[in-house]
Amino acid sequence: MVLGAMLLALPAAAQTQPAQPASPYGGTVVEDIIARVNDQIITRSDYDRAMKQMDDEMRKNGATMQQISAAHDDLLRNLIDQQLWLSKGKELGITGDTEMISKLNEIRKQYNLATMEDLEKAAKEQGISFEDFKASIRNSIITQDVMRQEIGSHIQLTPGEVERYYEAHKQDYTQPESVHLAEILIATKSNDAAALEAAQARARDIESKLQAGGDFSQLARTFSDGSTAAQGGDLGQFQRGSLAKILEEKTFALKAGQFTEPIRTRQGYVILKVVQHDPGGPAPYKQVQGQVEDAYFMSRMEPAIRAYLNKMRNEAFIDIKPGYVDTGATQAETNSRIAYSAYVPPQPKKKRKVERTRYRETTRRYRQKKKPAVEEAVAAPAQTVERKSHWWDRHKEAEPVNLATMKPGKKEKIRFGHAPTRTLPQAPSGTVEDAGAGPEVSAVRTAAEPPNPLEAAPPERKTRFSDRARTAKRQKHKKVAAPPTDQLAPAPPGAAEVADREVQSAPLGLAGDTLNKKKKGNATTEGKTRLSDRNKKDKKEKQENEPSTVSPQK
Repeated sequence: MVLGAMLLALPAAAQTQPAQPASPYGGTVVEDIIARVNDQIITRSDYDRAMKQMDDEMRKNGATMQQISAAHDDLLRNLIDQQLWLSKGKELGITGDTEMISKLNEIRKQYNLATMEDLEKAAKEQGISFEDFKASIRNSIITQDVMRQEIGSHIQLTPGEVERYYEAHKQDYTQPESVHLAEILIATKSNDAAALEAAQARARDIESKLQAGGDFSQLARTFSDGSTAAQGGDLGQFQRGSLAKILEEKTFALKAGQFTEPIRTRQGYVILKVVQHDPGGPAPYKQVQGQVEDAYFMSRMEPAIRAYLNKMRNEAFIDIKPGYVDTGATQAETNSRIAYSAYVPPQPKKKRKVERTRYRETTRRYRQKKKPAVEEAVAAPAQTVERKSHWWDRHKEAEPVNLATMKPGKKEKIRFGHAPTRTLPQAPSGTVEDAGAGPEVSAVRTAAEPPNPLEAAPPERKTRFSDRARTAKRQKHKKVAAPPTDQLAPAPPGAAEVADREVQSAPLGLAGDTLNKKKKGNATTEGKTRLSDRNKKDKKEKQENEPSTVSPQK
């Protein structure tokens, strides 16, 4: 027992944390990170603080050493789960600040403190950091909100399921036998015989009144000397085994509404009435319906929470320092860590030995019905041909070369107007066999037949650029994509509809088109006259029309 107490007194880090190697830079580690969860970290100080708080609470609750040790194994799992809930709350926009302030205000009222500063002082006096206390409340609120929003809202309960759960777990709601009692106490101030007889006579008188049909609660308020007289003598609920033996024998044998005879106690004579008698056993469903609903909801909630945590673990980045164990790690998470640790780089591929040839033999520019010799040699890797030797090793014997591993050499640059000189090989020297073709057939070549690439090409004469035939460039016709057809578009208008639209679009007016102003025409049809002639003509007409004012001569 002494050794166990010493182990509990030791710091938690000394019990579970592995030995840390010395820093290669010669310094000391200020803070050690033991786990990374997404963009959050769990430090050693967080781990130690959580372990100390958990040990204190479990010791207050009377936990055993085995229970404390099991809780130590699951501590890192709980911290990682908490970080996952906080990350999900951050993703959903849940801060918990308003609820935290309301919770702190309730705690302040519970302890009869005037302000939040008084609550902070009270926390410091008990050795608790007020910031850690607020962070703990906020984390708890965020976790509960995320659980309610992501898991609890998707769990639906029906009355039939709740009743079936009650029938399957009826033994969990078994209640012991109990009675609800009320009392009328006649106290005795002394233990002399006269006082006892007077108290007993008074109790007998009250008993006779009860038997005559008197109200127990009214008589208790009038004659009872106990502290429960104002409440009509109500004492509350008592289970079997919680009362004195003589009182239990008298009361548990009665039914509801019955009362005992006066019983001698240290305080005096007491009369007890059984207000309600519960025989014990499973409680009725209607009585414990709320408890059954809560229990059934939690039975559905717990596996759903674990499944949701496993889903978040598979989607999150979790890195744990060697020496620490996460008891809640999923199989996918474990496999990913094993795959990273067992990674082996691939072996480099061996390069195939390739020998370059002097010239490049290709048939892409010639049309040949028969497969050329070079392709036949490539198709048959085992076939070997005799390679033409260089000038410096002509004295050596020709060695067989596998054309499948031969790589073409550098392509020759051909100048305009010149024939290639080093691209094609020279024809081998020797006699040429006659295959039966006549001189006319062999000498004359049709225009459709392609030239033989193995024959020496005749020398080409250099021509002028202006002598070349000019060919017209071939115009490319661009393909115009047809406009996409709309299934819901109306049909194009017909001729009659087009005519109607023109009539409807014409301007309205009394004198035809009133939009365009017409130029006034000249009403006169006479020929053009000069301005000077027009003035003379008007003057002459005026003179003729005026009456003569000159008097006649006498």
